[in-house]
Amino acid sequence: MFRSPPKNYGKLYQLGIIGLLMLSAVALAITIWVELDFLREQKIVEELIRKLPSDSTASAKELAGALRWQFRLTTLVLVNLVVTGFAVMLLWRAYQLSQESLRDFKALAADILSSIDQAVITIDVQGNVTSINRCGLELLNIKTECVGRPLKELSAVPLHDFCTEWKVEKSPTMFRDYKANVNGSQRALRAFCQTLSDYAGNDLGMVLQLRDVTKRVLIEERMRRMERYMGLGSLAAGLHHEIKNPLTALSLHVQLLEEQIAEDNPSEDVRQMLNVIKTEMARVGGVLEGFRDLASSGQLNLAPVDLMNLIQRQVELATPQAEQQNIQIQTVIKCDLSKEIPADRIRLEQVLLNLILNAMEAMPEGGTLTVTVTEVDGNVQVEVADTGKGIPEDLHDKVFDPYFTTKNEGTGLGLALCDKIMNQHQGNLSFHSSERGTQFQLTLPR
Repeated sequence: MFRSPPKNYGKLYQLGIIGLLMLSAVALAITIWVELDFLREQKIVEELIRKLPSDSTASAKELAGALRWQFRLTTLVLVNLVVTGFAVMLLWRAYQLSQESLRDFKALAADILSSIDQAVITIDVQGNVTSINRCGLELLNIKTECVGRPLKELSAVPLHDFCTEWKVEKSPTMFRDYKANVNGSQRALRAFCQTLSDYAGNDLGMVLQLRDVTKRVLIEERMRRMERYMGLGSLAAGLHHEIKNPLTALSLHVQLLEEQIAEDNPSEDVRQMLNVIKTEMARVGGVLEGFRDLASSGQLNLAPVDLMNLIQRQVELATPQAEQQNIQIQTVIKCDLSKEIPADRIRLEQVLLNLILNAMEAMPEGGTLTVTVTEVDGNVQVEVADTGKGIPEDLHDKVFDPYFTTKNEGTGLGLALCDKIMNQHQGNLSFHSSERGTQFQLTLPR
């Protein structure tokens, strides 16, 4: 919820108005008492006039006239006090209405700021937080009261440094991207900044906006991968044609050469050299076929697939090797898999087995491999997690690149091919890695 520091100015205004009402009431009471006193004195003067001789009544009548004027003035003061009292009461009512309107406006602003899907944080010129909405508390993982505290003490995200840089440039297009751990998942955050001013244009601080752009980053990354695959298609067709035919001819001539040399009883060195030639030719052929599989746009053979049975089968295939490496395999099902999903069973098995074998290779000294199935936004997500040392952060951007590998053996096409197969299924392949292990997530639409 949007938070702001409490203000006590309203109590001072209330006490001031109550004080004015009390003073008006006291003044009204004193004025009424004075008028009553004037009336009593007028009666006394009238009795004296009737009792005095006729030659002595002039001064008494003059005194009576002065009393009447004083009574009229006092009456005027009384009317003024009554009017002032009504004015103060109207002022009190207007103040209450303005306070109610202000509270409604602040509640409306708080609800609006709390409902938007991006974080809004305001800070003063000293860098202290003056308000923050619900999304800001979630994205920055703030569990305690933060209003009035310095921004740099609230989160590991260096927003204070961004504000310092923005004070120099003050460019409306300036932004910074950060990575943060939100509820156990890695999120990509994009920060914007703007000056916060009052009606006179004086700087009061700054407004920070934080947007969760994780999905946008994933979509952009998938688009880049698809562009690479599209470019590889025509290249693969040309390479396959230009290399496969000479390779076939070379293989045939090597076989003829081997048959001819066999009649002359060749030495062991000659046989080893021929074996090296055949082995390398086979390896080149395998790489070429793998490259063609990666870049080709073959159609999927979609059919209803029992995902639970598919996962159990791949786990059973990997169990003997896991036992040899002292790896414990766990399967956790957190959603209903009774309904089959449309998929290419052979290619999906290829993806899952590849991820399981990669996870086992990441734990040469043993560990735990966990296959977890959950439902996310109506889609099925299969997570393959290991407890290895993780993938170095500087290699995260290269994991799905063709021919990139950190192994001593292999072509580096495994994950690239898995990513392509998932894209063909209208799904997604992503990962998160740290020093505690790596988690690959397969997302399949139902």
